[in-house]
Amino acid sequence: MLEVRRKENETVGALLRRFTRRVQQSGVLIGARKLKFHAAKPTKRAVRVRALRRIIKQKERVRLEKLGKAEKE
Repeated sequence: MLEVRRKENETVGALLRRFTRRVQQSGVLIGARKLKFHAAKPTKRAVRVRALRRIIKQKERVRLEKLGKAEKE
């Protein structure tokens, strides 16, 4: 965590410039921007559920194709 204290006879503008410089040098903003679009890896359970749904859909499509109710790809 960054902390900048106001010096004696320092203007608010100078304090703000000093703060922004410290933030840029620390790399806090770069790290925040990287995390902004970071997508967490799915859990094992979520991967399995997605795979099961895909298998069930494939089986249902094959069944409907055999009955003539769905078009073949």
